[in-house]
Amino acid sequence: MSNLPFPRQSPQTLSDDGDALRFCTTCAFSQACLNEGMDKASLMDLHVLVEHVGPLHAGEHIFREGDPFEAIAAVRAGTVKTYVVDRDGHEHVLGFHLPGEVIGLNAIDGETYPCNAVALDTVMLCRFSFPKIAMLASRLPGLQKQLFRLLSRDIGSAAQLAGDWSADQRLAAFLVGMSRRLAARGFSPDRFQLTMPRTDIANYLRLAPETVSRVLKRLQDDGLLQVDRREVELLDRKPLEALAAPVLRD
Repeated sequence: MSNLPFPRQSPQTLSDDGDALRFCTTCAFSQACLNEGMDKASLMDLHVLVEHVGPLHAGEHIFREGDPFEAIAAVRAGTVKTYVVDRDGHEHVLGFHLPGEVIGLNAIDGETYPCNAVALDTVMLCRFSFPKIAMLASRLPGLQKQLFRLLSRDIGSAAQLAGDWSADQRLAAFLVGMSRRLAARGFSPDRFQLTMPRTDIANYLRLAPETVSRVLKRLQDDGLLQVDRREVELLDRKPLEALAAPVLRD
């Protein structure tokens, strides 16, 4: 695997469609099904569920708050931002979703999506009918467990920023978290592009945009990372991970 910087694409990092036996390379549920001893050919139910969506371009919405909830979607390529808008018209960023991650999980308890999801760059999705995948999960304990795991991860990510963390800790946790998530997908853990603007990062971290810029400059001056516009290179992981540890609960 080449470990290219995200979001540059290669045969190793671009999701394919699988074939009669193989799942898509970013399928969020494939391992759970394989652990049950079922490949794609023996899971015709699942195969029928999957709808490939895209490409969606930057600024295009996947769903909006209040839309009827019918499906969850796995990101195959690109970055998706989820957010809400309060009564005063202010946007609040809830998260950024990378290849292999699932959007729409927070709608499971209701009949409509409780937030908006928008493409930040060119996005490809796999869309799963939730009623049908829930029915399949009731027959496959491994798939049900994976759904619960994804839900738990979503809740945990939202809770991470609730603590009284410093700006340095918040930004370090964001960068280290991005690094780990991208490494799990086959991208370089040390060099990647921030596909979201700094204003969105600041909003997500509950910081002012100038604070994000100031902390990035300080971390760069300290030799921990190198920033060139949206390109980031992590140069000294240990102090960054030490800063991030309380937030990420390492």
